[in-house]
Amino acid sequence: MVKLDKYEKLLFLIFFVSLPLTNPWIRGDGVGYYAYVRSLLIEKGLNFEKDWQHGNESFLMSRIDKNGNVLPEEYTQTGRINNHWSIGPSILWAPFVVVTHAGVLLCNHLGAHISADGFSTPYLETVALATTFYGFLGLWLSYLLVREYFDSRWVFLATVGIWWASSLPVYMYFNPSWSHAHSAFANALFLWYWHRTRRERTVFQWAILGLLSGLIVNVYYPNGVLLLVPLMEGLAAYWKDWRSPGHNRGALVQLFGRHVVYISVFVIALLPTLISREIIFGSPFRSGYQVEQFAWKSPALWNVLFSWDHGVLSWTPILALALIGLGIFCWNNRSIGLYLLMALLAFYYVISIQPTWDGMSSFGSRYFVSLTPLFILGLASLFDCLARSWRQFPIRIIATCTTLFFILWNLGLIFQWGTHLIPARGPISWRAAAYNQVAVVPVEATRTLEAYLTRRKQLMRHIEQQDVDHLKSAEPGSTPAR
Repeated sequence: MVKLDKYEKLLFLIFFVSLPLTNPWIRGDGVGYYAYVRSLLIEKGLNFEKDWQHGNESFLMSRIDKNGNVLPEEYTQTGRINNHWSIGPSILWAPFVVVTHAGVLLCNHLGAHISADGFSTPYLETVALATTFYGFLGLWLSYLLVREYFDSRWVFLATVGIWWASSLPVYMYFNPSWSHAHSAFANALFLWYWHRTRRERTVFQWAILGLLSGLIVNVYYPNGVLLLVPLMEGLAAYWKDWRSPGHNRGALVQLFGRHVVYISVFVIALLPTLISREIIFGSPFRSGYQVEQFAWKSPALWNVLFSWDHGVLSWTPILALALIGLGIFCWNNRSIGLYLLMALLAFYYVISIQPTWDGMSSFGSRYFVSLTPLFILGLASLFDCLARSWRQFPIRIIATCTTLFFILWNLGLIFQWGTHLIPARGPISWRAAAYNQVAVVPVEATRTLEAYLTRRKQLMRHIEQQDVDHLKSAEPGSTPAR
């Protein structure tokens, strides 16, 4: 039985208390992510027509005609719908959705009348709760990883801070059908296991690491840059063995054999992605994304960080503190720090070259939710450094108050974004956002939270209609929304 420390117990308590915030809503990108498990379970194949037809209105606008038929341009050369979203989230949902489907069929056999098409309430609730569960597991694994380096109190404070003052809560609770909370989990599991076995890894452990490496790519393709961590570790090990007396050829051969196992299992773990790409696009190496549109030589490095159009630091400023702390950690732990820093910079570059680097209707830069374990490591590192350097100051109180401020600011901004007090797409006015934080959010938040908990479907329909109205107002020839 796992024995939890007092801070882990507090994390679990916060998690259970937060469960009512989970929103059983499949919309936008989530339609594509969920379509895999639903179509395979219900339609017995990768047939996504019903998924597209059941999408939310803003998703349907450019994909379904007035008669409810999928537009011809949505189909690929293989005759399949162009579902370019990754299959990984469906892999993680699958155990829960299969059990739910079996439960629905059993209830119907006993006289209930629940739609067993994958779109009814039991399925939506299952997907949402599973995502929230995976998001929390990612936080807990990050806590366990970072606790290896810093005092539990700083790790706990950093975990809570990143949990509630980053973009994570939007994709862990409000939009649980998207892939980002799954990315936080998969990457945390990968880094935790890599770190736990890095001293002496058996062949079996290399195989497990290969499975986890495949999982992070299946879940979200840019996560693949984290594979730089075992790659650089491997190169360093080869260099060390080569420089040892007599070149230690036996050790080199043994290490190479284990790397072959790792790569072989990694390729096997990627089969769900490769096979689904073959079926949908006619090639296992076609993702559905137009890589030729990527700005390889002119990445939006500044905008990704500081733009008013969903810049990661301008929208979620607690991550600036986390990056400072990560720099301190890398300086004090040169070997492991270098691996993590290179992975972070590579991820930053990959996001910066994308034509949709702003995430369109993203809250903040949603892509960076993938790096949740690194941000927790960085924030804990900063708190620990301050506590060691400024012993004469009440650092615990200062750190707690600072974290609480960023959490409250972030929750207020999430409220503004979710209720369209600020635009969901494009740049926002920080002057208007700051005014709303003080003058509007305290007044409206309680009433809206009550509606979110008791009349959620009605509230979600209202929010969706606001999004549709915004999209229609942005169409050519339309009158701009005021």
